Amino acid sequence: MSGPARDQIRLTEIFLSLQGESTTVGLPTVFIRLTGCPLRCGYCDTEYAFHGGTLTCVDTVLNAVAEFGVRHVTVTGGEPLAQPGALPLLTRLCDKAFEVSLETSGAIDVEGVDQRVKKVLDIKTPGSGEMHRNLWSNLSHCGEKDEIKFVLVDRADYDWARLKCDELSLYDAPSEVLFSPAAAELPARDLADWIVADRLAVRMQVQLHKILWGDEPGR
Repeated sequence: MSGPARDQIRLTEIFLSLQGESTTVGLPTVFIRLTGCPLRCGYCDTEYAFHGGTLTCVDTVLNAVAEFGVRHVTVTGGEPLAQPGALPLLTRLCDKAFEVSLETSGAIDVEGVDQRVKKVLDIKTPGSGEMHRNLWSNLSHCGEKDEIKFVLVDRADYDWARLKCDELSLYDAPSEVLFSPAAAELPARDLADWIVADRLAVRMQVQLHKILWGDEPGR
């Protein structure tokens, strides 16, 4: 497929910050936040990216990223894969030798994502209100460099995620599994205590950017 839809993206913002999550946490990273999302998770902290945005040429985005002078780039949203221009954007970022990651809800097929991209696949729990949107076939497209993330709002979510990891053999999967407390919903210490008590083979993460800057957009 070619044409204007793949040569442009609807963009909410581009900014430089520290990566606040995943296994590259703490690294200076350029974030490309695309506009729009078909999901409405109860704990969403980027509702400002649901609407609006600016229609922008992919070339313009690439030039803006290069000006920041850092190696790591994260394409996020919203839900990036809801836009047809996201796939060519990811590929062209990789062609420019950036280390590229994609934050995706897991509700849209990731098979077409460039193999060089690190996928961070967000499995929706019951507490998100969007569990029915999980596209489980996406797990078959996750490899060693990819990550499978569960954002948890309470103990029920934790128990569901723990059992789901057992059911799908995710503890033994090539992709690393991340458990994260939903901000203002689940105390991080509670989640840490549960993981330690159960000796779960998962990586707990907290959102470093929220600790440093709160909910300030563009940080």
